Amino acid sequence: MSLFKRHYKEDVETQTNGARLITFTEPKNVISEQLRTVRTNIEYAGAALDKLQVVMFTSSQMSDGKSTVSSNVAVTWAQAGKKALIVDADLRRPTVHTTFRLDNRQGLTTILASDLQPKDLVHETMVPGLSALTSGPVPPNPAELLGSPRMAALVEWMRNNYDIVVLDVPPLNLVTDAQVMLPLADGVVLLITLNQTQKVNLERAVELLNLTSTKVLGVVSRAKRNDGDSGYGYGYGYGYGSTQD
Repeated sequence: MSLFKRHYKEDVETQTNGARLITFTEPKNVISEQLRTVRTNIEYAGAALDKLQVVMFTSSQMSDGKSTVSSNVAVTWAQAGKKALIVDADLRRPTVHTTFRLDNRQGLTTILASDLQPKDLVHETMVPGLSALTSGPVPPNPAELLGSPRMAALVEWMRNNYDIVVLDVPPLNLVTDAQVMLPLADGVVLLITLNQTQKVNLERAVELLNLTSTKVLGVVSRAKRNDGDSGYGYGYGYGYGSTQD
């Protein structure tokens, strides 16, 4: 199977069945330990900031694993005793509701387009200490909603009610949704997949991030494991190399 077909299949499976919450179902698995290390490194990278409370997870292109990593890292924060919230701000390809088996008839878009209060639409998940705000119905104008003053006010509400907020947003290069939300985040984590992420796409994403004052907390790279264990292995760093030309 070609790389494109394989990763397209995995992307469809995530859309249909949700991300694999290995940090919850198999906390002693080596991949779970790698994801806890990612969380710790994010905290170290944010130590020099005035605050590290709202963390955005994005990528340069589709199928780089941002939803899987953001959901699992959110789990590890809750497991570490933080009052955590994961927000599905990928309004075009939402996954949080399927990952955590939640109702998505109302969610983020409902709050942004109405007078409903966020406390009424945030769900408790099966993970103690972790709450979730699903995307809600797909709107015709995602970027306008995410860049609205109401979204800024909503993020401020999140800061006042949670220790850590994880934002799962669309890839930077495909739509402007993530770009309009950059000023709301304390830091950004960029996802890449070795031998899949194209160098030109990664360079473009880095250029977009450099246009803002948002702190780049680092790069999470994933690679297919070769030790007989299914799934991916995860690494963390600050470099932008090792990608497909």
